[in-house]
Order: sequence, then structure tokens, then C-alpha cells
Amino acid sequence: MPVTGRHQLLLLSEGQETQMGLTAYQQILKKSKLSTDPVATEQVRRVGKRIAEATGRSDFQWEFNLIEDKQANAFCLPGGKVAVYTGLLPITRDDAGLAAVLGHEVAHAIARHGGERVSQGLLVQVGLAATQIALARNDPAAVQQVTALLGAGATVGLLLPWSRTQESEADHLGLILMAKAGYDPHAALDLWRRMAEAAKGSGRPPEFLSTHPSEATRIVQIEGWIPEAMPYYHPR
Repeated sequence: MPVTGRHQLLLLSEGQETQMGLTAYQQILKKSKLSTDPVATEQVRRVGKRIAEATGRSDFQWEFNLIEDKQANAFCLPGGKVAVYTGLLPITRDDAGLAAVLGHEVAHAIARHGGERVSQGLLVQVGLAATQIALARNDPAAVQQVTALLGAGATVGLLLPWSRTQESEADHLGLILMAKAGYDPHAALDLWRRMAEAAKGSGRPPEFLSTHPSEATRIVQIEGWIPEAMPYYHPR
């Protein structure tokens, strides 16, 4: 596991995981409306490209899309398939705020949290071969379950929280990724404060926040990791 060195249960090969991610992503894009806002779409792709480069994973087929949807959410599926929802942009506000979100989401994929969750989940009881056959046939239930397990969350109407360990790892690694990409890690603190404000204003948290640990816990942890991330930060 990057950064923490934690051992993971991974029954999928990275190639299997990537293929599942691609299948899930294609299904989501078929059902979604891509944003027609050229400025916002370009921002997502510009910031995403820098985060992707910071990972060093040139073997990933990176793709960044902005989906027209009021939910405040984002995800990265295995293999580098990323989506941001337009409802998140008022909270991210600028490139650095978006980099904090994308760093976090990309970190889940780099750390193979989706594959870990599939390995631990119900799919293991069914068998990976049976799951892959169901996916190849575009069985709706299998696609939905795998998509949710891999991390797309609210997209498929099934919110599955990452474990607190996985969330902390994504925060930690995401902070380093945004710093390497040339974004000030302090922007992650500002983002989570805005998330907390958005949660207060609406009476319920944004989707991106609802599956995560409390913002107070997260802010304290991020403050502790910033000194580690700052040496990677060189403004562009």
C-alpha cells in the first residue's frame, strides 16, 4: 500500500480490476449527460492531467469527464477513469480545491481500494469468474454492485462508504499527489471546511462527504500530514 505500507487482501489482478473499472465507467457515461460548459470541463481535465502525471502511472488510460448533475460528488475507477459532478464545483471553487478532491479520488484507485473492497465483499462468495461473466453480459445487478464496490458510489444509487482506513489513506496520499502536481496542500483544509459549511446549509451532507469520516476528524489528520506533503510542493 503506497505511503502507509499496509497489507491488503487483493484477489483480483490489477488487469482484472482495471477491466472492471472500464466496464463500470462506460455504463455510467452511457446513462449520464456530459457537461457542455467548456470552461468547467477544461478545468477538470487540466487539473486532472496534473494529478495523473503526479502519480507516475503512465500505464493507466487516464480519462477525466465532467457530468451534468447537481450531486456534489466525484470518483476515480481503477485504471484512471475519473468523473466529477457539476454540483461539486461550487464547493471546490478553484483549481486547488478541485485538486484536493481529485488527489483524494485518484489515491483510492492508486491504492487499489476498489479491488480490496471487491476482494472482501460479497462477490468473493459468488466467485470472481462468475462476476466477470455477469459483467461481460452487462447484467445490471452485477454492474451496479461492482461499480459501487469500485468506488463510484452515488452514481449508481448505492452509497458504500470506504472504510476509515481507506479514507485516511486516500487523504494522506491525495495530499502528496496534489503537492507533487503543484497545488498547495493547505487548499485541502479549505476544501473540507467548505464541505462542512455546505453540510450545515443543506441539512444533509453533500454525497462526497456523506460516505466519509467527520470533517473535524479529517481536518485534524490533514493538518498533521501537511508538513510531510509540503516538501513536494513547488508552485507552477
